[in-house]
Amino acid sequence: MATHAISQPDLEAGAATALVQLVDAGGTALLPPVQVYGDGLARVVAELESRSPRWVFDSVQAWYPALLAAGVQVNRAHDLTLTRNILRNAPHALPSDYLAALRREPDPATLAPAHLLPPARVSENQGELFSEPKDDSGALENVLAEFLSQRAAVAGDERGRRLGLLIAAESAGALIGAEMTHAGVPWDIAVHHRLLEEALGPRVPAGVRPPLMENLAVRIRELLGAPALNPDSPQELLRAMNQAGISVTNTRAWELTELKHPVVEPLLAYKKIARLASANGYAWVDRWVKNGRFRPEYVVGGVVTGRWASHGGGALQIPHQVRSAVRADPGMVLVVADAAQLEPRILAALSRDTALAAAARGKDLYQGIADAGFGGDRAHAKIAMLGAMYGATTGESGRLMPKLKATYPRAVGLVEWAAQQGEAGADVSSFLGRGTPPASEAWLRAQKRADSEESARAALAEARSRGRFTRNFIVQSTAAEWALCWMGELRRRLRAGAAAGTDLGSLVFFLHDEIMLHVPAEQAETIVGLVHESAKAAADLLFGPIPVDFPVTAVVVDSYDQAK
Repeated sequence: MATHAISQPDLEAGAATALVQLVDAGGTALLPPVQVYGDGLARVVAELESRSPRWVFDSVQAWYPALLAAGVQVNRAHDLTLTRNILRNAPHALPSDYLAALRREPDPATLAPAHLLPPARVSENQGELFSEPKDDSGALENVLAEFLSQRAAVAGDERGRRLGLLIAAESAGALIGAEMTHAGVPWDIAVHHRLLEEALGPRVPAGVRPPLMENLAVRIRELLGAPALNPDSPQELLRAMNQAGISVTNTRAWELTELKHPVVEPLLAYKKIARLASANGYAWVDRWVKNGRFRPEYVVGGVVTGRWASHGGGALQIPHQVRSAVRADPGMVLVVADAAQLEPRILAALSRDTALAAAARGKDLYQGIADAGFGGDRAHAKIAMLGAMYGATTGESGRLMPKLKATYPRAVGLVEWAAQQGEAGADVSSFLGRGTPPASEAWLRAQKRADSEESARAALAEARSRGRFTRNFIVQSTAAEWALCWMGELRRRLRAGAAAGTDLGSLVFFLHDEIMLHVPAEQAETIVGLVHESAKAAADLLFGPIPVDFPVTAVVVDSYDQAK
């Protein structure tokens, strides 16, 4: 299989420069390297893409957006940076000097993510193509050498196959993230402004409280007898409430709902619209919505479990209050799909608990659990299962845990084993091989320093905290892998349709277990079918033929608020 490699050797000189070379699977050059400036890269990539290569990028996010802007897509890629982050903690990677050096480097979580580095600047010499790169050829050699070192770290056995799939899926995710940013979420600014005016009142200058917020603020001051109160200040609000005889220790909404006082209703209303004004108000629309599109930057693998994060714009927290502004273009619709109860189904697959798999088959998983062991009480079944996965094993969850364990011993036993590993300072990994970061030096010192009653309690608390993390890590990280495979399979089908001359639309949004597509209305039912097919293919790709269902729901809507 031929491979292309791209490096980035000349950022300091202010040029968007790339070195491109075609090599075979062993790294042997098939064509001489070429040095490309500016938009010449898009031309070269488009020409070579016809050979169906796997492109090797130092970082997909550093290069791919410019290619997309030039109208060029690539089918497959290998992201050196994302793979480096995986291999650093992968327990089943093969030992090597490369891996040892990688693991001696500082934890990338403490450094600026590569995704957030400034983009390369475009050279004034756009279009120049040199067939004989000069002193920068070493940069290309370094990229190829690291690519080969990363491939050598993946074994040829079953664990290596899984790790290789994770690396491929993560790199595909990087392509998908960049493509979603390029496509953008369709956003109707006029609708958003109308929603804001209804909730906040007419637009006011920066620094001035919106009219409806100010009306509520006046009412809150009157009810608390605090004419100078700034309700946006938790400290001032807490002091004013205590002085008014309302005994509270914080001003969180969930605690306020327990109070019986006239100020509660306007205060909760104020908090709700204050969040809207701050997170998705007029300034947010001005900053993030351009030409009818919201284009956040996704950070692939931005969370230690492999879940995605976003850089700016709050892409992963589009509140219900503004979802009606997410609106399909004329002639288009949105297909919104999510995986039902993904994490407990993942636990059933990981633990090979046939009883839990049976509880989920063809029905609501929590109701299946309830019918099997909780007298049909779905609420109790859900509390018990979430407690098992997230470590909430006291209170109501703790009371229900023995019944859950008796009914599903393999599933509960697996998460309890993972918790014990974490408490002991050991590591765990996802199904495909994403590993937890090793216990920190501070954590290890705390465990060794447990020589007094106080330090022993602190060490135990730290150990249990790490146990809760490893308990959930194995489930959440594997769920993230399933989602990557789901999107990767769907992307492949969309591209196949485009190659055959049928516009099937594009992925535009992703949140953990939910996706959104913007598609031609006449293709909506076809897309719904592809969403379901891709979910089934993702499960098969990840786990093979197992008796665990991974159902998804998919709806066709005109605006996001209609989906739920």
